[in-house]
Amino acid sequence: MEGLVSEAIVNRFFQKLRTNLRVDVVIVGGGPSALVAAKYAADAGLKVVVLERRLAPGGGVWGGGMLFNEVVVQKDSCPILDDFSIRHAAVGGDLFSVDAVEMASGLIFGAVRSGAVVFNAVSVEDIVFKEGKVQGVVIQWTPVQRLEMHVDPIVITARAVLDATGHPSEIVGMAARKAGIRLDTETGGIVGEKPMWAESGEVSTVENTGCLFPGLYASGMAANNVKGGYRMGPIFGGMLKSGQKVAGLLVRDLHG
Repeated sequence: MEGLVSEAIVNRFFQKLRTNLRVDVVIVGGGPSALVAAKYAADAGLKVVVLERRLAPGGGVWGGGMLFNEVVVQKDSCPILDDFSIRHAAVGGDLFSVDAVEMASGLIFGAVRSGAVVFNAVSVEDIVFKEGKVQGVVIQWTPVQRLEMHVDPIVITARAVLDATGHPSEIVGMAARKAGIRLDTETGGIVGEKPMWAESGEVSTVENTGCLFPGLYASGMAANNVKGGYRMGPIFGGMLKSGQKVAGLLVRDLHG
């Protein structure tokens, strides 16, 4: 029994890894915009991999607001929650509350059931940059990276890379720094996130979502940091709509 259990895990994992080393879309980060993008892109037939450096995807959803595990969304983002079968309750105005644990777990489940593949405890330490285009990522186990062990990484190649790393916009920053590319922003570089203004941040999160350079996209707070939007705290409608928007762009660009 013990040997069969270990054999099943090893065989199934390496089958999963081997068949996802060449994909359409690599999404770096497993927060709400990433998981929404993963579901809708996979629903449209794209081969999608999500890389999450922590054990549990879900980003900042799990903690709600200051560990009060409730989050808020606007009415116009509720149809996205409905697509994931995530419940929500009206709390006044156009706002709805959502149990943070249900939302995080529901987004993960929905993305995986649509065909996206999640690799957790995996970090991205570099990009693949060839022929003037971002064409994949260089990956390493997160514990190996944190322990600073001298272990070489491997590569996942992709037709598009989505930076959904949140506030730091790590992948876009890496691309700008190491490849010397000019981003599709007002400065050509990362503008930087502004302070809290929930209404503005919700709008700009969606507006700033998009393609920044051939093969390189950003969503959620990564997009806001790159293009200089405001932060908005534990309200997540803009994050959901950002994921939906970037999935549409990926489907258009890769299927077109």
